[in-house]
Amino acid sequence: MSRTALRICPLCEATCGLSVTLDGDRVTAVRGDRDDVFSKGFICPKGVAFGELDADPDRLTGPLVRRDGVLQEATWDEAFAAVQAGLRPVIEEHGGNAVGVVLGNPNVHTVAGALYPPVLLAGLGSRNVFSASTVDQMPKHVSSGLLYGDALAIPVPDLDRTDHLVVIGANPLDSNGSLCTAPDFPGRIRALRRRGGRLTVIDPRRTRTARLADEHLAVRPGTDALLLFAMVRVLFEEGLVDLGERAAHLGRADEVERLAADFTPEAVAPLCDVPADRIRGLARELAAAPTAAVYGRIGSTTVEFGTLTSWLVDVLNILTGNFDRPGGIMFPLSATGAAPRPAGPGRGFALGRWHSRVSGHPEAKSELPIAALAEEIDTPGEGRVRAVVAIAANPVLSVPDGDRLDAAFASLDFMVSVDPYLNETSRHADVVLPPPPPSRSAHFDFAFNALAVRNQVRYSRPLLPLAAGTQNQPDECEIHARLILCVGGQDGADPGLVDTMVIDRTLGKAVADPNSPVCGRQPADLARELSGLTGAERRLDMMLRLGPYGEGFGADPEGLTLDRLLDHPHGIDLGPLAPRVPGVLNTRSGVVELCPEPIAAEAARLRGRLGAAPDGVLLVGRRHLRSNNSWMHNVPALRGGSNRCTVHVHPDDAARLGLADGGLARLKGDGGELEVPVEITDAVRPGVVSLPHGWGHNRPGARLTVAAADPGVNVNQLNAGRLLDPLSGTAVLNALPVLLTPVP
Repeated sequence: MSRTALRICPLCEATCGLSVTLDGDRVTAVRGDRDDVFSKGFICPKGVAFGELDADPDRLTGPLVRRDGVLQEATWDEAFAAVQAGLRPVIEEHGGNAVGVVLGNPNVHTVAGALYPPVLLAGLGSRNVFSASTVDQMPKHVSSGLLYGDALAIPVPDLDRTDHLVVIGANPLDSNGSLCTAPDFPGRIRALRRRGGRLTVIDPRRTRTARLADEHLAVRPGTDALLLFAMVRVLFEEGLVDLGERAAHLGRADEVERLAADFTPEAVAPLCDVPADRIRGLARELAAAPTAAVYGRIGSTTVEFGTLTSWLVDVLNILTGNFDRPGGIMFPLSATGAAPRPAGPGRGFALGRWHSRVSGHPEAKSELPIAALAEEIDTPGEGRVRAVVAIAANPVLSVPDGDRLDAAFASLDFMVSVDPYLNETSRHADVVLPPPPPSRSAHFDFAFNALAVRNQVRYSRPLLPLAAGTQNQPDECEIHARLILCVGGQDGADPGLVDTMVIDRTLGKAVADPNSPVCGRQPADLARELSGLTGAERRLDMMLRLGPYGEGFGADPEGLTLDRLLDHPHGIDLGPLAPRVPGVLNTRSGVVELCPEPIAAEAARLRGRLGAAPDGVLLVGRRHLRSNNSWMHNVPALRGGSNRCTVHVHPDDAARLGLADGGLARLKGDGGELEVPVEITDAVRPGVVSLPHGWGHNRPGARLTVAAADPGVNVNQLNAGRLLDPLSGTAVLNALPVLLTPVP
């Protein structure tokens, strides 16, 4: 019998509400939920394809264990016994640092990925932690940590109230927003235009977002920091700085003026290829707009000066009075986030508390650069990584020099992968633990609600029960909990002990906190009040109750609980973004630290680049609406059309180099070379080529039938991974010099 159920989409950062039609145990249709408090019926092609992805015949339905060199089906008990047997000897002989943990992008799209990896890392005690952040957004975490004292305090543009939106290195019409959770980004842009607002896009490509803009500045890749510094210089030079209502909470603005002194529009214009008078004009327009917001994303972070650029994005918003006010950039307040702290000095943020073994890269946000993972495995010596736990990660495709990493994984003593597919990375695992499909998993957006352009809260229970049968499929949270027990040598213990431990510790801290509504109460009494069908739901209930909108275990009877949230299947609207300074600040000074020492050092390094314009062809990436990194290329509905692995080349460059549309070109970088079909288009500026990320599905041993039929090439193989943003450890993936030649 057919029925309809509601579900939050887990396939990108927009977190749209879905109305899902089910026939028995199959998803037969998906529409946007018009009553969803946040997305209001919007849906993109990924959401429409939810059922096809959910029922992908290549998804693993049970665990695999390597026996005699071959991955074979096994029971869950056999698989976890193999995990413990493989990991414990490594830990006991070499210590927790001998185990590297790799966390992929899909972790932020699942309940399990949000709740359990921190517990695993705490139990393991390894400093060898690597994630997709250092090929993505880590510069924004570092700049926020330096500015606000909290790497997770990332302000977002107040899209629905701004008068001038400046987008730099971002294509939200294809990405659906990133570090800016905003369902129906196209609709929000149209609303901006209807209310007389302005959209400026700074990007070397004429993206779908750029085509909607009032103005598109085709900047030379990798020069965003120069352009933004020149705008800062103009603001000071022309007396346009207005710190607004937050002036009392801002420190050292005069030092910013000193740093910007040499970055005149005339000095940077030849480098970024934007006329000096236009740089001045954009700075004046930002200062004159009733409200404005500058928003930067991956094109401005995965570059050599990514942290400096991320800092400059916020500095421009601050200097124009658009910080922490409606229409500018604001800090979301998630329902499961920490309640606002009292104003005053905090713990602050530190970089480089330890360094990688081989190249000495500093940690950032308790992570090492994932571009250094291969050398940490394949370089002999004391302290090398001998085992890997990979959770929802495919770094062979997503990290520079995948060939080296591919070989490094093959040399490990042991590897376990939590992944629904046998992909280019998990094929190396000794044990593969596949989670159930999304229709059989609960969903709550722990990460993205903290980046949303409107405060709201929504929760989806599983649409379908776990598959019955001989395998007795555990849910994803139980898989993670059992993995944690295996690391501690406790395979066979009740997985619920992990959630109980976390609840007890969290409530113990809460009752000892004088600012908590439960201060002085007994943790055991509070734990008995928690509701939920699973340990993960009880943890969610606890976080909601203790959160900024929570009922505080009776302190506010109208506040949030899990039961109240379940009574609102379309979600609960918590209102527009509101000012949060100074409560959001956690710096040691208690104010926004506008000019931290690491930033000043990076500004000096950038100053040395003045007068040195790059020659040759520069490579940039590109997003597609029907793709998300490497994990959706096996869904037929999301393949084809413009979602193809081709190299975009400007007509002038094609004519100069003798390239033909549809012919092959050879791309050569410092990490290797590739042959790629050519697509001639004026959507890229001259001197720039664009190749999408996440392709290269042609390695033996993977089971991705659709992806392998048209594998594309791995753009990251062009990159040796030697060039990193020094503050964040993020690999330079954009503005990469390449040699482009025709293939006869």
